[in-house]
Amino acid sequence: MTGITGLSKKNTFVLAIRDADVIAAALRQALAEAPPEDRPGLEQAVALVESTACATESGLRARWVRSRLAAVGFTGDITSVAAVKALRQAEPKLSLLAAVQLQRDAVAQPE
Repeated sequence: MTGITGLSKKNTFVLAIRDADVIAAALRQALAEAPPEDRPGLEQAVALVESTACATESGLRARWVRSRLAAVGFTGDITSVAAVKALRQAEPKLSLLAAVQLQRDAVAQPE
């Protein structure tokens, strides 16, 4: 997931969009039709997608927050005010309230 919709100064909600089920179905179809030499890699890909697909929305938001913080080079304490500032630097349209809510999701979901 490269972005989360719903970010703006007027909106404090965040909607995570997932399509892992579509990807998993396509991989399962490819696995069903694959020659024996391709099966191990496809089986691994199916397992990976299925494990990711069961992630909760708060877990997805937490992973997104960590990726955005990493993108701006933040390596400090995720519970800090500096983390909220860095998140808003990474996503300028993010309101302060939304940034704090996203920070809480990230704190509640260990890596």
